[in-house]
Amino acid sequence: MDWNRLASEIEGEVLTGVFDRGRYSTDASIYQIIPSGVVVPRRFEDVAATLAMAREAGVPVTARGGGTSQAGQTINRGVVVDFSRHLNGLIELDVPGRRAVVQPGIVLDELNRMLKPHGLWFPVDVSTASRATIGGMAANNSCGSRSIKYGLMRDIVLAIDALMADGSARRFAATERETNDPLIRDLVALGTREADEIAARFPKVQRRVGGYNIDALVPGDAPLRLHDVLVGSEGTLAVSERVEIRLSPVLTDKVLGVCHFPTFWSAMDAAQHIVTLGPVAVELVDHNMIALGRDCLLYTSDAADEED
Repeated sequence: MDWNRLASEIEGEVLTGVFDRGRYSTDASIYQIIPSGVVVPRRFEDVAATLAMAREAGVPVTARGGGTSQAGQTINRGVVVDFSRHLNGLIELDVPGRRAVVQPGIVLDELNRMLKPHGLWFPVDVSTASRATIGGMAANNSCGSRSIKYGLMRDIVLAIDALMADGSARRFAATERETNDPLIRDLVALGTREADEIAARFPKVQRRVGGYNIDALVPGDAPLRLHDVLVGSEGTLAVSERVEIRLSPVLTDKVLGVCHFPTFWSAMDAAQHIVTLGPVAVELVDHNMIALGRDCLLYTSDAADEED
């Protein structure tokens, strides 16, 4: 990979020093892989140039947001492209239509701060909201604690404009299944061929967030949601440029119910009955969580007194 040439062709930064490569060699997982270089693009044309040069050199590329992934998804031995520094804007906001178009590097909390004055929010409320990016959340099909009401990223993403491995740009959105488009035709054929296997093997659960969403390809009357295939693909199929998302009204009146159970099993068994009441979220806090919370210095009485 000709890093000097790449640096001369893009507006963003090319980082190849030991310290910078070390910073990008880890994420929230236990893994550590030192990349050969890091690109911090200022515009999406920088991303396209990086992909083109990496394709020419045969070097793998990984798009990175907040680095909150816990299975090593944001690290590799090749090129790491950091979207969080500059490609983090709110491109379009349709308040009456409750939709927005964002760049993949925008952080969830920052997005919700922008939406709050309009009475809207993005309801996939992951615990890492202060640093998780929308692009990364789409990549791993995040769900959040309120997915029982609002669904997963797959349910809330409306379209993705992305760059494919061969350098071609494409919009992934709802489309008709009958088309002359070679890619769509191949995907529909895959879904038709594997429909029985998908029906037999895919778990019938509400929060399935692992693996490719190829169940979106099976035959049906509804339009093909092409973007469902990208959501959850961990950046292995295309690199997102813009993500169109559905928004929801900000929560106003809130009620918290606390139930106590004598055993872990009884608490889990009761969940099936609690969900019939239509809650926004159901959380389990066991003895271990309470004990760890009590040991956290941030929540001790001494720390609270110091803040006062």
